[in-house]
Amino acid sequence: MPKFSLNKIDLKILSHLQNNARLTNVELSENIHLSQSPCLRRVRNMESSGIIKGYVALVDQNAVGLPVSVFVNVRLEKQIERALEKFEETVQDWSEVMECYLMTGDSDYLLRVVASDLAAYERFLMDKLTRVPGVASINSSFALKQVTYKTALPI
Repeated sequence: MPKFSLNKIDLKILSHLQNNARLTNVELSENIHLSQSPCLRRVRNMESSGIIKGYVALVDQNAVGLPVSVFVNVRLEKQIERALEKFEETVQDWSEVMECYLMTGDSDYLLRVVASDLAAYERFLMDKLTRVPGVASINSSFALKQVTYKTALPI
């Protein structure tokens, strides 16, 4: 990945795109008061350097029948490199796992899992998570209400 240094104009571009990735280059350039060609060049440079990883549609999980959010703490039997790699490779293939973090503290991993209901989460737990070799303990916490949710970084 090429080294890329961000300036104030780049940060303005990123801020606008985080809030509305569907902006056309014309709209974006007008919003940041930069002509179209340099604006597009900056966006393309940030895409090729990996600063802009991609563009997505944010979907309401309730609207698509996945209202249950579960935060799962997972502790492994051994914290050796191969065990960590195996766990990470495995969870990346599961569509229910929205986020997975390697943690410090009492648990090794924190997962955010979505499900249609408690029975679906139980199936995920029994059919997938408990079958991963090396898992020592699993602690599930169910979210009662989403208070805030952001995707835009505070730049």
